[in-house]
Amino acid sequence: MKNKEENSRRAFIRSISLTGLGMGVMQTLPLSVIGASPAGQPSIGGIGAAQSAQILTGPDVPFIPRRLGSWWNTLEDLLWSQKKITDKIKRRAAGFAEANIDTAVNFGFHIRFDFANYFTQLHGYFAQVREELHKYDIKYIEHYSCNHVERPRGEAEFKKLHRNHRHHTLLFHDPIAAAHAQYEGYFFNDLCEVDLRDGSRGYARQYQLEAFCHNNPGFRDMHRKYLQRLDKEVGYDGYQVDDMCTYAGLTTCGCTHCRERFKRDYGHVIPPFADKSFFGDTNKPMLQWGNYENPVFRDWLKMKDDSVADHVKMVKETIGKKPLMTCCSSTGPVALNAISLNLERMAPHVDFFMLENVGTNIKSVNWLEKDAEALQQKDIAAKRGAAPTIACSYTIYKEGGYLGWGLARFWGVADWASTLQYRLEEDPVDSIEMEDAIRDPNNWEVKHSPLDFIEGKDLVEVRLVNNNYNRANGWKGTDGKEHWDKVRAWSEQFIKSNIGYRFLRAEELADATALLAEKTPLVLDSMACVSDAQFKSLQQFLAKGGYAFLALPFGTHDEKGHKRSKPLADQLHGKGLHIVQTATSGHVVEMLIKKGLIKPAIQQTGGDKGWAVRGRDHKGKTVLHFMNTAMVAVPHPTVKDTGNNPILVDINSAIKNNALVFEVDTRKIPLSALNILSPELKDRKIPVEITWKSKNSATLKVNLEGVKVYAVAE
Repeated sequence: MKNKEENSRRAFIRSISLTGLGMGVMQTLPLSVIGASPAGQPSIGGIGAAQSAQILTGPDVPFIPRRLGSWWNTLEDLLWSQKKITDKIKRRAAGFAEANIDTAVNFGFHIRFDFANYFTQLHGYFAQVREELHKYDIKYIEHYSCNHVERPRGEAEFKKLHRNHRHHTLLFHDPIAAAHAQYEGYFFNDLCEVDLRDGSRGYARQYQLEAFCHNNPGFRDMHRKYLQRLDKEVGYDGYQVDDMCTYAGLTTCGCTHCRERFKRDYGHVIPPFADKSFFGDTNKPMLQWGNYENPVFRDWLKMKDDSVADHVKMVKETIGKKPLMTCCSSTGPVALNAISLNLERMAPHVDFFMLENVGTNIKSVNWLEKDAEALQQKDIAAKRGAAPTIACSYTIYKEGGYLGWGLARFWGVADWASTLQYRLEEDPVDSIEMEDAIRDPNNWEVKHSPLDFIEGKDLVEVRLVNNNYNRANGWKGTDGKEHWDKVRAWSEQFIKSNIGYRFLRAEELADATALLAEKTPLVLDSMACVSDAQFKSLQQFLAKGGYAFLALPFGTHDEKGHKRSKPLADQLHGKGLHIVQTATSGHVVEMLIKKGLIKPAIQQTGGDKGWAVRGRDHKGKTVLHFMNTAMVAVPHPTVKDTGNNPILVDINSAIKNNALVFEVDTRKIPLSALNILSPELKDRKIPVEITWKSKNSATLKVNLEGVKVYAVAE
């Protein structure tokens, strides 16, 4: 439950977001404004003030989610308003309040139009949930998938659906009834995408779904009318409209609406499926289809992205000032083009940004690969007017919930905790309730370390460039790796060297004023597709003394994927330009540190390696977050996920010597008295020993004995 002070702060944030006064609030902080950089070295900085010109019209943020939890629905909840169900609602709402969850997100009844025959009782149930949650000042966000219906094809697919996707809450039409299924006069079969191979209805085999077409005006009208009814009958505080993509992928869509749009907007005709010059080698897995050398194919992908974005725009226009988010488990890889999952394209219409940090099994402890996704989405949210960013982490047991909570703190975002036992073939006998999975870390946070992620600003030393033109054009290097592979490799190396970084994306790279607003070095690796505007901006940055680390190739193609006669790299010059090896070739960051080209603000000199440190400014005070990169997963002895991976039940650490020593450049990271805190230490505080070596440097001695996952120094 929240106190009056929190409610007042929420009202204040709401007022500045709606009046535009909050549009310049960023989630990174230029270290150059804290202290001067060493002579001859690049200043360390974050997002400059000049970037405010890039920010789109601000998001609708009537409240800030900080500690979210999934409100799970099961099939029996359709029996509302029986006493058993109404009593359960009251009991669970009280449990959420005791766990200091401030925002509940609906989960279940997911493939929403499968339940069209039951909307009255379903909405009645939801309305009572909202009423009970509001008694505890807990916000309630809807979460559903609008553009699919479950239609397993054959017995094997039927069993697969019930084995793998119980979390959807399954209740779908049988094949005979499906032919007549409809809502608001629209028959579902008439709204589906069309398979380009044989003209059948589009089918997403990974989920046993038939997919509605985003371009179909009947579908969008049906969805709009449902949203209007939902808002009237339930009155949610916000909406997550999920699966804004095309899970049927490149097998679709050949409907008249898509063909007409492609001709109208891009001047092209969708060719027959047998055309290999367009569809490429279709003997490969679907995510690898497509001939990116063909500009018509590239345009088709853009049209598909446009269609999804237009649908998202319609949803936002329908719900008005209530916040909208959608699920996005990934933003970087080329493979996402195949399913039209493009968060950057949807961003102008989204108010909250959610990274689905998927994982319930033992692989979840290997979190470094997720850091790039988290920080890229933070940058997308920042450019959307400092919109709230949320990390959703799945778990079965408490330790997984704590891991996800720790990652959210390390990333500086809100934590959405979600149990996911319904994704297993059957519930484990020792399953726990959602609120029980996250109660302990949430309550510890409120009592001991109530840091507000919205106020935190990352301390940034380098800007890592991810240019989405390379993804859009399907570019891969001679080593078979794509631009995102390189970006992620830099991310992991920065973490291991405790170098604060942030993302710099395509639009900012093309803005010379934004680049020059700070002197933070740029890192550009394998950026083949570059626009003229980006090149000119980078030239100006270098000409005025900017630092950049560049791994070739660079500018071999333009932003539309057309090959240039000469690479732009041949024309790029500047005293601060350093040509380096690609990050996937080895320990490039270590080499740059040894050469003195990068001087981290914090360097570990004692204790075992393995603790990642991330600095963040909170109202002028430095806070250090510690996340273990050497966790050892303890598997459940019998419970496994649908991929036969053991479920995470506990976490140990491979780090033996937790008496850590760091050298800190206090011109970049100002220090004051610090204490180590962690849920693993409960109420205990361990003072950090600070020894000042000079005016501009200090030694930190940090004792993390007894901590396996996460700690904070504040």
